[in-house]
Amino acid sequence: MANNWNLLGHEWAVDMLRQHVANQTQRHAYLFTGPPGLGRRSLALAFARSLNCPQPPMPGEFCGEQSECRDCRQIAAMQHPDLHIIQADQEGGTLKVEQIRELLKGVLLSPYQAKYRIVLLHRFQEANPSAANALLKTLEEAPSKVILLLTADNAEQLLPTIVSRCEVIRLRSLPTLQVEEFLREKGADDVKAQLIASLSAGRPGYALRLLEDESALEFRNEKLDDLENLLAASRVERFSYAEKLAKEKDSIRETLILWLSLWRDVMLRVAGEEDTIANLDRRAVIENLAKKLNLSEAKKLLDAVENGIGQLKRNVNARLLIENLLLDWPRSQ
Repeated sequence: MANNWNLLGHEWAVDMLRQHVANQTQRHAYLFTGPPGLGRRSLALAFARSLNCPQPPMPGEFCGEQSECRDCRQIAAMQHPDLHIIQADQEGGTLKVEQIRELLKGVLLSPYQAKYRIVLLHRFQEANPSAANALLKTLEEAPSKVILLLTADNAEQLLPTIVSRCEVIRLRSLPTLQVEEFLREKGADDVKAQLIASLSAGRPGYALRLLEDESALEFRNEKLDDLENLLAASRVERFSYAEKLAKEKDSIRETLILWLSLWRDVMLRVAGEEDTIANLDRRAVIENLAKKLNLSEAKKLLDAVENGIGQLKRNVNARLLIENLLLDWPRSQ
């Protein structure tokens, strides 16, 4: 990874961005797309370092880890005076127009310390319509010393007028074996590396979080245990669980995302795609559900959870949403 900006994967993107810097052909705005945990922000920050390193060892590169200059060190720590990071307060939240307006007050100023003023708009799919429209004027008339870096799950979530003004970098998931080897290098044993690499769906950042944060894996195990127990539960028990989960406002979205991953595995198993199952340690429940459902039924259950995640942003009644999801789940007994 030494010649890849110290990043795992996305070599083609690093090569392209390196050439932009080396040839001084960088665009005024870039959009990095791909699922969370894939490395969008890490790539954007590495790009920012290559743009602003005052003494790069080679054109398009930046200081090594052992001899970082002040600019590179501050950007890596996300504490540079010419680096502005704008995002919603929490993942799944809303990036508001006031945040964009506050940004625009200073974005037209000359860089304070570095060559370029870098604005990183992280998870921009969370911007409300007013915030997205407020950014358009800056994209249309960006100052020459300002580089805008946006990240989003996919370009289709954003206004076409925003996407058309950006160089779009569509990042793809890494091969599972590559993530597995990366986890072994980080100290995971073979069993844990295989499980986490599979769960990560090719997202090294998410894989590393699962490895380093034991509570993340514990939370995942708890919510998938809940799913299995709910399959055998009565209607009254399911309603009781819906009431309890609805009160855990900070964890509803993460719970639904975990359930989504398991229902995706069920649908894949019904379709005969056994080799692509992510939740390897839940194979028994996946097999059991796959025997009870046809492909249409499995897809309907998957779509319902996915739609539920989308509805959470619209301030729906969370308890009613969860109740409706659970009512449609098959009984395991």
